[in-house]
Amino acid sequence: MEKEINGNAEKDVKVSNFIEDIIIQDLESGKVKKIHTRFPPEPNGYLHIGHAKAICINFGLAEKYNGLCNLRFDDTNPSKEDVEYVESIKEDVKWLGFDWDDRLYFASDYFQKFYEYAVVLIKKGLAYVDDLSADEIREYRGTLTEPGKESPWRNRSVEENLDLFERMKNGEFENGEKVLRAKIDMSSPNMNMRDPVIYRILKTPHHRTGNDWCIYPMYDYAHPLEDAIENITHSLCSIEFEDHRPLYDWFLEKLEIENPPRQYEFARLNLTYTVMSKRKLLQLVQKGIVDGWDDPRMPTLSGFRRRGYTPEAIRKFCEIIGVAKTYSVVDYGLLEHCIREDLNKRAQRVMAVLNPLKVVIDNYPEDKIEEMDVENNPEDPDAGTRKVPFSRVVYIERDDFEENPPKKYFRLKPGGEVRLKNAYIIKCNSFIKDENGQVVEVHCTYDPLSRGGSAPDGRKVSGTIQWVSAQHAVDAEVRLYNHLFLKEDPDDVPEGEDWTVNLNPESLVVLTGCKVEPSLADAKPGDKFQFMRIGYFCVDSKYSAKGKPVFNRTVSLKDTWAKIKDKS
Repeated sequence: MEKEINGNAEKDVKVSNFIEDIIIQDLESGKVKKIHTRFPPEPNGYLHIGHAKAICINFGLAEKYNGLCNLRFDDTNPSKEDVEYVESIKEDVKWLGFDWDDRLYFASDYFQKFYEYAVVLIKKGLAYVDDLSADEIREYRGTLTEPGKESPWRNRSVEENLDLFERMKNGEFENGEKVLRAKIDMSSPNMNMRDPVIYRILKTPHHRTGNDWCIYPMYDYAHPLEDAIENITHSLCSIEFEDHRPLYDWFLEKLEIENPPRQYEFARLNLTYTVMSKRKLLQLVQKGIVDGWDDPRMPTLSGFRRRGYTPEAIRKFCEIIGVAKTYSVVDYGLLEHCIREDLNKRAQRVMAVLNPLKVVIDNYPEDKIEEMDVENNPEDPDAGTRKVPFSRVVYIERDDFEENPPKKYFRLKPGGEVRLKNAYIIKCNSFIKDENGQVVEVHCTYDPLSRGGSAPDGRKVSGTIQWVSAQHAVDAEVRLYNHLFLKEDPDDVPEGEDWTVNLNPESLVVLTGCKVEPSLADAKPGDKFQFMRIGYFCVDSKYSAKGKPVFNRTVSLKDTWAKIKDKS
């Protein structure tokens, strides 16, 4: 069912948040004919899961209401920006399933226009060149309970300000020597309105404009002007920009912008066991705590991609958490639940043994090899089956055998039977230990009439375990990823301690000597699988080689969040 709103189809999705209410009202009233949003990342780091929410909101709402969404890079600080970040952001947005068509913009596209607007403000007596240092500006700014003090240079003449600003542009002054400030109200209860800096000197080459400019606009100044130049109708920001909205509106009003855009704020995404600060994420990379921005433990989209998360699952996650104004922290378990739900439908089931224990089937012919039919995905009838070789010697998980099993232990034990998945029922007759007392080899017999796993006489066998033929096994490395931090709130640290004190020393456990079925020998980077009874895994894109696969654990099979949800 669709409802037409000024020619814009609202497709089968319930309106569930205040931003959509505003959009619908604006379209129905004729205030706007077509909504136009933008996603405005700064190219000073890689995108993380919090940005995914903003991407889904901006591109998703434009898509839903037949509007447009721009991708715009706010590249106003060349000291922290890099082309590498630009390219990674473009890749991430497309990976999530969105496209900006021909609407790729940069703040640097408008540097000349920004300069001209600043000249207009100076001519109107609404901006001035200040000689105070950064520390002095902070001191003069006042506090939340005390008004600020006016700069001694606040009342320079228009002519002097125009001359000094042009000389700033021409490179006559050094970094920090002068700034351009808006002249608003040093006693305003809103600190953002106390003569904010709108231009600073920064003699650093820009990744797009080179050395053409040595003054750069501040974000709060550039933001509303970019939106106006691009005819944005709904400028959607995270909630920390709520107190900046009066300044956003002030620039548009004083520059007499026709049909000005409006800014609306929503709560940013916060996840347990995760930091979202770009500064902290950069520290993790620079200190070598993680393996780059795309480390699978990082909350970056490139890290999630390498870990095996799917864009469909992340979009579903963003849909579930919704859009609100209230600050909240989302349980990481919900994100993992969305990943499991998606991979359960698409991931091929395969057999892998991470901690191998050798099993010899004494009554199975030494030179015999059979091919067992194994279904690829019980959730997908069209996925078909594959052949998996079976032989006299197989590997099973070490945890699937117990010499002295506890009660209700349904796996392999002395004198006990277990079903080998899609193969035969085997019975343990004996085992061999090494000099340290560790079991290194188990000897069994098999029931030749139980092929496929069913007992011919109807006897019950409770346990079913995975296996890999020793003769055909492929050696693999498996990386088990866990939370990067030990606490739900990584910033919860004892007084005087650094935030890195909460890092989890077991956030990555590397297993070598793992055995996987031969179908995985040529698995390609990014391929996703469910290792039966273990979890979901993805072929690593950085360290895998042909015939030597490295698998990253995407998520375990256990879904605590789903159980909690079912009880509620």
